Amino acid sequence: MHQNVIVSFGKDKDFEFKLTSADIAGLSADDAREWFDREFQELECDVPTPMGKVLLVDRILSVARYSGEQRFRDHPDWAKQFARNAAVMTGREVVHVDVEKYTVDY
Repeated sequence: MHQNVIVSFGKDKDFEFKLTSADIAGLSADDAREWFDREFQELECDVPTPMGKVLLVDRILSVARYSGEQRFRDHPDWAKQFARNAAVMTGREVVHVDVEKYTVDY
């Protein structure tokens, strides 16, 4: 199975990751969740929610937003880790993270 993760920071500011089964081999949903939890804390992300609960989608969006476009550009290994973990955590064939609109589409 191939998975495609696109992270958008606005018009013509897309980072696209085409992942193969080999790219995500050995990575579990729990591993992906832990990776996002660590990044969320390290980046000191803040997600205001009325219930105080931070959903998985909020973690993906917040980590992308707080890390910023520059990190995706300057640190391709980290960006690929983001994509791998987002693909595994969502389990979807296509994941589009739109930072500007603060949405995740499948």
